[in-house]
Order: sequence, then C-alpha cells, then structure tokens
Amino acid sequence: MAEASCQNAEMRLTEAQIDLIRDVVHGVLGARARVTLFGSRVYDNARGGDLDLLVEMDHPVDDPALASAQIAARIGRGMHGRRVDVIIDAPNLDLARCPRRAPRTCDRQSRSG
Repeated sequence: MAEASCQNAEMRLTEAQIDLIRDVVHGVLGARARVTLFGSRVYDNARGGDLDLLVEMDHPVDDPALASAQIAARIGRGMHGRRVDVIIDAPNLDLARCPRRAPRTCDRQSRSG
C-alpha cells in the first residue's frame, strides 16, 4: 500500500489513511506484508463505511488472530472508530476456510523503503 496511487482504480481513502494502513500493517507484521483493499472502499460510487483488508505474507504468522486484532484496532482508532476487517493469508493458514466474496480489489502492494 505504499504506492500513492493505484492506476485505473477508484478508492475512498486519503493519502493519510493509506499511509496509516501501511504503517500499522508493517509495524505488526513486517515490511514484507502485502496489503490489498477490497469491498466497497475500492469504489468511489459505492456506499459503506467499513474497511476490508487482505494482508498476504510469504512466511508463517505465529499468532494470526492477535495480529489481525491489533491491525484492526490500530487502524480503526486512527480512522476515528471506522470498522476494519482484516484477513491474513500466510503459508501456515488455511484461507480456503474463509468465506470469499468476489474479489473487487485494487492490489496496492507494500514496498519496503
């Protein structure tokens, strides 16, 4: 999510909110975490207030429930109580058990540096 713009996509997030999301995710899971925004926030013309995030990791996550809760709470506080849903995908997790919606994503990958 470090990229300031996402080409060919509309989003209802400010640059400050994008920076907050990136900083929180990297603070909890490290700079190699990739974040994808999905759901209604991807589209300017959609309604809905919650924030749906998919965090992808290339290495196992020891306590994904704790990491997800920390990310959601910190971003929610930083966005004035906005509800945040976080899904973590890592090699040691069975994401197939999670209910999936059709992916309406704007893949905004984290970049270190």
